[in-house]
Amino acid sequence: MVSLVQTSSFPLIPRFRSSHPVLEEARVPCRSGVRCHVVEPLKFENGKPCIPVLPAGERSLPSFLTTPQLGNIVSSKNDTRLRIFSGTANPSLSQEIACYMGLELGKINIKRFADGEIYVQLQESVRGCDVYLVQPTCPPANENLMELLIMIDACRRASAKNITAVIPYFGYARADRKVQLFTQGRESIAAKLVANLITEAGANRVLACDLHSGQSMGYFDIPVDHVYGQPVVLDYLASKRICSDDLVVVSPDVGGVARARAFAKKLSDAPLAIVDKRRHGHNVAEVMNLIGDVKGKVAVMVDDMIDTAGTISKGAALLHQEGAREVYACTTHAVFSPPAIERLSSGLFQEVIITNTIPVLEKNYFPQLTILSVANLLGETIWRVHDDCSVSIIFPLATKSK
Repeated sequence: MVSLVQTSSFPLIPRFRSSHPVLEEARVPCRSGVRCHVVEPLKFENGKPCIPVLPAGERSLPSFLTTPQLGNIVSSKNDTRLRIFSGTANPSLSQEIACYMGLELGKINIKRFADGEIYVQLQESVRGCDVYLVQPTCPPANENLMELLIMIDACRRASAKNITAVIPYFGYARADRKVQLFTQGRESIAAKLVANLITEAGANRVLACDLHSGQSMGYFDIPVDHVYGQPVVLDYLASKRICSDDLVVVSPDVGGVARARAFAKKLSDAPLAIVDKRRHGHNVAEVMNLIGDVKGKVAVMVDDMIDTAGTISKGAALLHQEGAREVYACTTHAVFSPPAIERLSSGLFQEVIITNTIPVLEKNYFPQLTILSVANLLGETIWRVHDDCSVSIIFPLATKSK
């Protein structure tokens, strides 16, 4: 049976703040040595994933976010100088993060004028507060990015003490270098440009999840906290009860070997296979060869995102040709550009496991799809940043295994 060889070192339980001395004593801001555990894995029926969201005006917490010790404690928004605001890109994830933290989302008015211009107004004071703005730059990337910049500017002009841009999905991370393999040069490095825009808008810190490459952090002239979605996916896979002798972790391309190796090390130290891919253009991939043995194995393909699903679907077809018994796809960001849904639901995959860093439209649900929430990870990271505690301790092997 699959076991986790050291996962993250904090329990995913609700965290609350209160000025009451008893509650403060119960809070331990920097814990270690406890395995990440999802009490109730998110379920789906008939291809429709279900992500619990706190109903509007409801103060009770969903069962998977509560503990016997803290489930009956509710923190007032006036007990802290921390504020969380949500953009329009992924409000359900923002609500889950606030629910985990025992806070309410800040009141904000965001609207579009007839000509497409974006208007943002904070409807509560943030003077002297630590403000966290949750807004992935997912499609439509340009609109969501501009909305984030205007939100940052609004907070800066409202005298916020610190402004942290929480970007679960950093949309321009793939444009992080000039790729001479199949282009003629004279390309922009959009990742650096976007980093400059976010910094100049007034952000003091960025919190991002599973960047396409670690070098993107160096493009920011402000601190960047990099959150990994691996613990959530690993816990879910451990619940599948796959025999560890039958498991093999597969990287869909050579560039993702470090990510796949770190994943395999935590998942029963599983063997590694690599798909040798030759790309002829953007969103065009051709699989050439497989390095490693997958015959009779359960193959788990690991990547940071699925866009058109060309790479991962051709890799899955190759794995089946080489004798793989089942193929699982695990990724953090589900961009799902056409024709991704048709490729993923074609029967190549036993299950497609993603997270909710990007919202998935209901029309894009299919029977093999499973959506896991990263709200607890992001909420815990926000608390640790706010408390000036270590963030890297949450992911002890995420960097050491590379």
